[in-house]
Amino acid sequence: MNHVDHVVVAIPARDEEALLPACLRTVTTAAHVLLRARPGIRLSVAVALDGCTDGSAAIVDGYDAVAVTLPGTGVGAARDAAVERGLSALDHPVEQSTWVACTDADTMVASHWLLRHVVWAERGADLVVGTAEPVGVARGDALAAWHARHQLVEGHAHVHGANLGVRADRWRQVGRFGHRTVGEDVDLVERVRARTDRWVATDTTRVLTSGRAHSRVQDGFGSYLRDLCDVRAETG
Repeated sequence: MNHVDHVVVAIPARDEEALLPACLRTVTTAAHVLLRARPGIRLSVAVALDGCTDGSAAIVDGYDAVAVTLPGTGVGAARDAAVERGLSALDHPVEQSTWVACTDADTMVASHWLLRHVVWAERGADLVVGTAEPVGVARGDALAAWHARHQLVEGHAHVHGANLGVRADRWRQVGRFGHRTVGEDVDLVERVRARTDRWVATDTTRVLTSGRAHSRVQDGFGSYLRDLCDVRAETG
């Protein structure tokens, strides 16, 4: 079964009131593009507010999105909670024909992002591993180090939770994201790839993610950029 009847956009957030509006604006645009091309699809956008103490909840209220509040359980559990909340908003659709598109609250997606995910799903993919390009990186050496290690091409070798799509039944079959507080995206991809060869690593769904120096989660993307600078300094 390759057709897609439902789409859930799952977004974990922790104190992201500054960047969450841009994320939701771009997701809203992507949803409109998808629904114009595939008017029969039902879609929900779900944000998991994981230990938020800022105004993130009020921002979600301003968009066509639903929210679930968590006490700070970590990004793996937050992604799962967002997926489950999105599914419940669609009245628990058939998961075999439901696509889960994951991004992050500090990320902006392209207008064609959801449509490209659905096209890959319609072609038979159970998993789409997209690319994510950092923006707003304060240090030029950090950005140079990142580009030296990442190829924004088809068949790339990278995994980003900010740009990951999976058929809902596969997500549940492999045990969901689980309770990892870091590396939950890589772990899920490994488990899905162990079950099926129906997956693609593609640059056609590229997103832009924050290159800020300080992550909202321990060992997050900001920490990774700082580590790249340290490695570059040691080997340069």
